[in-house]
Amino acid sequence: MKTFPAFHALTARKVIIAGDGEAASNKARLAAAAGAKITFIATGLARSLLEEWPAAEFDARTPRPELFAGAALAFIAMNNADAAARLAAMARAAGVPVNVVDRPELCDFLTPSIIARGDIIIGVSTGAAAPVLSRRIREAIEKLLPSRMGALAAFANSFRRVVGARIAPENRRDFWERFFDGPIAAQILAGDERRAREAMFDAVNRPQTERGMGVVHLVGAGPGDPDLLTLKALRLLQAADVIVYDRLVSPEILSLARRDALRIYVGKAKAAHAVPQKEIEQRLVHHARKGKTVIRLKGGDPFIFGRGGEELSALRRAGVPVFVTPGVTAAIGCAAAAGMALTHRGLSQAITFVTGHAKDDGEPDINWKALAALGHTIVVYMGVGKAGAISRAMLENGASPATPVAVVEKGTTAQQKILKGRLEELERLIEAGGVEGPAVLVIGEVAQMASGAVLLELAASERRAA
Repeated sequence: MKTFPAFHALTARKVIIAGDGEAASNKARLAAAAGAKITFIATGLARSLLEEWPAAEFDARTPRPELFAGAALAFIAMNNADAAARLAAMARAAGVPVNVVDRPELCDFLTPSIIARGDIIIGVSTGAAAPVLSRRIREAIEKLLPSRMGALAAFANSFRRVVGARIAPENRRDFWERFFDGPIAAQILAGDERRAREAMFDAVNRPQTERGMGVVHLVGAGPGDPDLLTLKALRLLQAADVIVYDRLVSPEILSLARRDALRIYVGKAKAAHAVPQKEIEQRLVHHARKGKTVIRLKGGDPFIFGRGGEELSALRRAGVPVFVTPGVTAAIGCAAAAGMALTHRGLSQAITFVTGHAKDDGEPDINWKALAALGHTIVVYMGVGKAGAISRAMLENGASPATPVAVVEKGTTAQQKILKGRLEELERLIEAGGVEGPAVLVIGEVAQMASGAVLLELAASERRAA
């Protein structure tokens, strides 16, 4: 380690900025964000600098060591290398640490790439070896930190004295670890500080031999591509103690979770329900009551034909704190992967999502007459096995046989398959393409925009032969 990381307290302290360009203004913004009183020195100050910093002090006198007296830090941002070196020497003569932009050999300290979440400050430095790389690292860290992390730190700080008075020293570390992993922190990150404060007082007054309640997050894993996970979903995966996941959650997504997390498969397939829904809900409640952070991970979005609403209600009835993290639903992800806009001026002004799945493998309970009359995009989830019944119902209720359709199987993944055709041939299209699912069926004029496949030509040949 060639440099020592440290954080300077600059509130109400003088910071010298020497220079009048954009680099000078950038350094001034950083210091001002930390509460510093800014003083600009050097001749020829730009008008833009004067306009941006009306409350700053400007000293246009010829620079000399006395101008640096009493400053906490000095930044030199000048194109003239000799002038920058002279000013750096003056700062040192006055006992002021100095940073010279783009001249690391003249610097007493380096300015890192900074991540700020309230009182949480993270600095990233490559020792001036690769500033662009330090910015890239900062961007990667930014993605992993919730936007309300600063609020969480402030909340914890407000309870430090109470915890110190109520919790024995040997139990405090465990208390705070459970706090940051548990439902109270989740409530703060969700913006519900009122309930978090009530729960915190309850936790502080609870005997420490009692394990507190855990938390369940209903999380959408997106349509398959791990890159389509939300940042929040990724953060939760990496913090979870228990992951209860479905068949549509890929191994690539599961690999992003904590290595020591307990993984419980409860996937469902056609005519092969691995775990009944009631038992899934019971498992979620069981692990939460053991104080665990539980992720219920579902393909797509938990509230779009994912039975997330049922699980949400069951957890609430059981008194388990539960939060929802939406995901990119299959219709949106698959349409984007196929280059197909689900709404498009002149083609479709609305979308309807329906499911082809019905209880006990029966026919979908849908008002087909109303659906066929809408004249806009219809996306059918879990409709591969019922494609024939769906197309016949649409045709019998007034839909045109020539209505464009698209089938997107395993969309957004490396195994993606896209087929196009007409509504009257939907069942043959699926059979000829060997589609098994998971897939979405898109019915409507926008389907003609989808990237096609060879099977489009085969379907056309079948129509000519008929």
